[in-house]
Amino acid sequence: MASGHVTRAAEALGTSQPTVSRELARLEQVLGLLLFDRVRGRLQPTARALALLEEVQRSYIGLERIAATALSLRQFAHARLSLTCLPALAHALLPDAVRRFASQQPLAALTLTPQESPLLEQSLTEQRFDVGLIERLLAPPGTRLTPLLQADEVAVLPSGHALLSKRVLRPNDFAQARFISLAASDPYRQLIDEMFDQQGVARQLGVEATSSLTVCSLVRQGLGVAIVNPLTALELVGPDLHIRALSVSIPFQVGLVLPDLRTVNPLREAFVAALQAAASDTSSRLRRRAFS
Repeated sequence: MASGHVTRAAEALGTSQPTVSRELARLEQVLGLLLFDRVRGRLQPTARALALLEEVQRSYIGLERIAATALSLRQFAHARLSLTCLPALAHALLPDAVRRFASQQPLAALTLTPQESPLLEQSLTEQRFDVGLIERLLAPPGTRLTPLLQADEVAVLPSGHALLSKRVLRPNDFAQARFISLAASDPYRQLIDEMFDQQGVARQLGVEATSSLTVCSLVRQGLGVAIVNPLTALELVGPDLHIRALSVSIPFQVGLVLPDLRTVNPLREAFVAALQAAASDTSSRLRRRAFS
């Protein structure tokens, strides 16, 4: 079909013209189809042959893709690394790590799956991901954990707020302040409420949201002040959102989780190095912002 002539087809295949003619006849017999009309000693493809050619060409393309994929896997030029983490970390820490990794491994592929607890920890225990990030320092079963970043929760304030005159905020500074809270079930919300209860500080509690990202967006609109994780705050800081350190520590930590039973991805070491570099840079930026 490609050469348009039996003799030329035989030359391309390194065989003889009678062999090609015999194989074509046998193919027609096996399929029970007339693939070629014999016209004045030349073979002309029938409509069925043209339809079959389209399918054969698709099959060849598929085979070529399989061969190319196998080669890339052998060279790990196009290997894929699977990651999972909390949504807040996908928004605030991982983009920098991915940028650093991509500059070193431009052909590598990444799959990032944000998940909430406890599904996050469950999927890591089930060995479904090459790398995981969690906001605690207790390894899920079947994994090992290394501390990646340790900091404290921070206060976020809108532009023009009176508390911006202070570099470090104490619990009493929030007395009677309009306070935007995380959801009541959030573990950090519970730590924040406990801190204010111990200090005997009453706030004006009204608006609450399920994510630090939404809380910061509300603060930027001047609807109140809040305490959130430092990574989200650092990502959103700008003319309408300012960060201040707290005098009382509310620990925030990120742990790097690696599966014990999953085959080690050859890209994992490079990505872990990128994560560590991104975490170190984030810690430095946070210290400068919180006390500026």
